[in-house]
Amino acid sequence: MNPLSGVLGESWQLYRTYARHLVAIAFIVYLVAAIVSAALGLVGGLLGALLGGLVAIVAEFLLTAALVKAVQDVRDGTVDLSVGQTLSAAVPLIGSVAVAAILAGIAITIGLAIFILPGLFLLTIWCLIVPAIVLGGTGPLASFSRSWQLVRGYFWNVLGILVLVFLILFAVDLVLGLVFSALPYFVGHFLSSVIGGALIAPFIAVVTTLMYFRLSGGAAGTGSASGSYGGSGYGSSGSYGSPGPFSG
Repeated sequence: MNPLSGVLGESWQLYRTYARHLVAIAFIVYLVAAIVSAALGLVGGLLGALLGGLVAIVAEFLLTAALVKAVQDVRDGTVDLSVGQTLSAAVPLIGSVAVAAILAGIAITIGLAIFILPGLFLLTIWCLIVPAIVLGGTGPLASFSRSWQLVRGYFWNVLGILVLVFLILFAVDLVLGLVFSALPYFVGHFLSSVIGGALIAPFIAVVTTLMYFRLSGGAAGTGSASGSYGGSGYGSSGSYGSPGPFSG
């Protein structure tokens, strides 16, 4: 049986069940980074703008690692780590994630610029480098071969999933753009970036993390086995098991 069968359905179910927790993590990181970056840009001139860009980049790497950690945490049906604990667990991984992400980004961009297909190929075979680092404990360079090892044999399945995810997220981004288009540009752009990022980034993390677990043979979590992420997670009342998202 194809280990990736139904992964998008499972991803949506997990995302929907733990949306408040996952989106809270992304929203806090995006909001703080956006405010700090904007403040530095306004008061620091060119140097402030450069520092603001650096803050945004570091925040992106932190969020990427944190969301993978969060997905790993909730797969058993319970939120065991608060937002603060999740971010703290991700901090030591920023360097490794940054190195791998920057190298992959450069290579993929070159591949897309030269001819689209090489870029898509690299994007597909390296889509699991962050879970490989965060969950598998591999180094930034070893994560490339680990991701390729997992994807190999399921390349077309993975590519198909990534295309569908891109189309879904493109539609979400388009809707948000239309919603905020009536606002002044700066305000609309700020809200669209923060809210759009907070909604989109967790779903990408859910999909890639679940693909990593399935392809590495670690899909037998409580949530996956039961087909439901109810457990001690969010119920109909909107609450979930201790600790709360803003505790700690």
